[in-house]
Amino acid sequence: MTAIDPSTLDAEARRARRFTRINKADAWFKVLGLAWITPLLKAAAGDNPRAQLSEIWRLLGIPVLAIGLFISAWAALAPTVQTSLGAIPNPAQVWAQAINLNADAVREREKEAAFYERQDQRNAKLIAEGKDDKVRERAYTGKPTYYQQIWTSIKTVFFGFLIGSLIAIPLGIVAGLSPTANAAINPIIQIFKPVSPLAWLPIVTMVVSAAYATNDGMFSKSFLVSAITVTLCSLWPTLINTALGVSSIDRDLVSVSKVLKMGTYAKITKLVLPSALPLIFTGLRLSLGVGWMVLIAAEMLAQNPGLGKFVWDEFQNGSSQSLAKIMVAVFTIGIIGFLLDRVMFALQSMFTFSENR
Repeated sequence: MTAIDPSTLDAEARRARRFTRINKADAWFKVLGLAWITPLLKAAAGDNPRAQLSEIWRLLGIPVLAIGLFISAWAALAPTVQTSLGAIPNPAQVWAQAINLNADAVREREKEAAFYERQDQRNAKLIAEGKDDKVRERAYTGKPTYYQQIWTSIKTVFFGFLIGSLIAIPLGIVAGLSPTANAAINPIIQIFKPVSPLAWLPIVTMVVSAAYATNDGMFSKSFLVSAITVTLCSLWPTLINTALGVSSIDRDLVSVSKVLKMGTYAKITKLVLPSALPLIFTGLRLSLGVGWMVLIAAEMLAQNPGLGKFVWDEFQNGSSQSLAKIMVAVFTIGIIGFLLDRVMFALQSMFTFSENR
């Protein structure tokens, strides 16, 4: 019988541990949209390099090639499309405006810092002269930067999405557990689910204006109008998927809960929610995507602060650079939408065992 070299066994053990770590990391690479890193690491570790290179080409090479072809077609066709503001901007012009927007944001931050520095110096001088009663603290009122408008939109969509989720998940659980409740809720879903945000917006604006008479509260009127519109349009996917997930629970599990005489709260927290979580998270991902699209439309129509207003203002501005800035905003909206979906998918991966992508 041939003896096995201990060093060979150690090498194989180390190789096995390396691939185990790579496979564990693969789940997070998929969450982040970086699945191509896994075959790259496996190829570097010596696992069938030819097959891994083929996988890298599929996961990275083909998407990069497609993006390159898209940019090339855009650059070639853009000058041939004339608008009232001139030709469609090519990729270089759009990139130049992205750089300009960043430079504008830097200049605006410098102006804000200089404003507060002058204010502090003035107040310090008044205090030194014993004129404390004349000390004033004023907020900077310069124009919002592009990044501030992005942040405003993100805060608004998350607030509206959170309120919608707090409404949709409990209602979905009730509808999933009770055929009677489902029969009562289903007509409401079917009627209001197709309603456009442009139809909700005037109603929400009037209601908020009547109920929220001042802008001095925790939230401004414009913020509440946009957030509530997002809530009304985005809660339906979560409600539907939650009800479907709850109603699809294995009947044997329900029978076990009756044998164990589980109370309603224990049944929901220990049986219903864990079983329905994959579909609930699918609904949440859909709702957040819908909410993001709805928000941009609401901000444009209502002229509320955010990316939607930025797009509308540039459209109204009508300068030769406006179209390129609008395209920068379009790419920004798309990238943020992708990142929001990745955030929800990361949460889904943490709390469920679903392989749903």
